[in-house]
Amino acid sequence: MTTRFTKEQIQQARQADLFAYLQANEPGVLKNDGRNYRHREHDSLVYVTAKNFWYWNSRGKSITALDYLMEIRGYGFSEAVSRLIGDAPARSSPQASYFQSSKPKLQRPAKLFLPWPKKCATAYVKYLQKRGISSSIIARCHSLGLLYEGLYKPKKGEKKYIPVCVFVGKDQQGHAKFACMRGIYENLRKDVYGSDKTFSFCLPPEKPHSSQVAVFEAPIDALSHATLQELDGWKWNGYRLSLGGTSHVALFAFLERHPEIRRVDLYLDNDYAGLRNARKIQAMLRDDPDFKHIRVGIHPPREGKDYNEMLQIRLQRVNQNNQRRREKQAAFSI
Repeated sequence: MTTRFTKEQIQQARQADLFAYLQANEPGVLKNDGRNYRHREHDSLVYVTAKNFWYWNSRGKSITALDYLMEIRGYGFSEAVSRLIGDAPARSSPQASYFQSSKPKLQRPAKLFLPWPKKCATAYVKYLQKRGISSSIIARCHSLGLLYEGLYKPKKGEKKYIPVCVFVGKDQQGHAKFACMRGIYENLRKDVYGSDKTFSFCLPPEKPHSSQVAVFEAPIDALSHATLQELDGWKWNGYRLSLGGTSHVALFAFLERHPEIRRVDLYLDNDYAGLRNARKIQAMLRDDPDFKHIRVGIHPPREGKDYNEMLQIRLQRVNQNNQRRREKQAAFSI
């Protein structure tokens, strides 16, 4: 509902400075492109400095801060307005935190509201198993509080809830700070409102004191990597971190919290964006004096676009080989 906002506040949100918002809330997500800036995760989104103007090339249209939060980050209208005006009450005077300011104020962090957990949930297990994820890995994530089946209402005012896989990111005290959702029956991918990208989904090692972290674009890719190693019969003891895209923000925050890390392996997608950003993250770590001691490897999937596709190709091949073996055994027994 938008009735809690005045017309002035809504107009204030529409006029908010997207450049200032990104500097304050998504540091490092912009890169220099000559005199302009370009979004690292959405390469077609460009900020024209001379005109103070954002243009989304792939969609052929200009874009505001409100458009960005709703169309790219998946927030509802009320949630987006709240973030841009700092969740100010309706009676407050219109004074935007991100309104044409060269020195933006940091807004008060939004509270994380996790989707309501579904009782007797089985659909998320079947969904992940269909994607090839090992049952033991699903069980471990659930026991750690990193994965569950939730109920999400796509639009306010509707009575319909849809089941979603919820991947949770926690801080060092075990408190949920981040969550992203993936639709089980519908095409839905979005972060939960109030998520802190610096605490993205991370599957910890089974044994403590690991000095290695494997980095993926999505939680399902991280779980696919764990399943592939389980299929191969060996256990790699390290962290598996999801970036929630290709931005380096989650990784750099993770490394600051874990100074014991000595090895970073980048398992980003085998496409232009994944390969390019893997090289950029590698260069950024090499050039940062705080992380120069860290060895960095780049390992795109050998088959398929991402590690989940690679896992499914591998499982299909295993099933085909097993079928041939059964057919041979049946032929010999006749």
